Amino acid sequence: MLGVESACGVDKIVENIGSLPADLFAETCQQILTQLQGQAQAIDVAEISERFQKAGIRLDLEAVQAITKLLSFNFRSAAKNVLSAEQLIAGLMESCSKWSKPALQVVRKLWSDQGTLVCGHQGVQAAVSVGQLVDVQWKLGMAVSSDTCRSLNSPYVSLLLKTTDTSGLMSNKSFEMTIPQFQNFFRQFKEMAAVLETV
Repeated sequence: MLGVESACGVDKIVENIGSLPADLFAETCQQILTQLQGQAQAIDVAEISERFQKAGIRLDLEAVQAITKLLSFNFRSAAKNVLSAEQLIAGLMESCSKWSKPALQVVRKLWSDQGTLVCGHQGVQAAVSVGQLVDVQWKLGMAVSSDTCRSLNSPYVSLLLKTTDTSGLMSNKSFEMTIPQFQNFFRQFKEMAAVLETV
């Protein structure tokens, strides 16, 4: 089975997986499988990273994200090709020789139990493959000092959008707008909502 990284990169990711306790690795796989079954909107990499830190696992956010991407990719590929647990394990071992026996046992057990559910949902998802807007947060602010802005004491709106990509990984996008820009943005959102209600 092909990985999402170069062979050297996959080896390092798989070594990081091997350093995880089996129960923590199983929780991570379960969160990914839950999302792939359509029971969760996204895979919260920051939450997974926080659980790793609490368990004493010293992996940075980028390493945790690489683990979730690799696992998600392999589970989605297995679902797309309708692989059995044994075929998935054989593909993993073929792609990288560094898989630990406990990690492979976790994958085998979880895929045996939930693989058919993931395959069913991924078949439906293949027809509609777009990201999702999960949450919008906003706040009103006032610019009071700036090195570059001449017009101070003018209000602005700060937006934080939480989105998921097609693989289910959550990301945050933040930006600021003037009040007229925000009003136009809001008007366009209302128009989109009205169109979507007619569908």
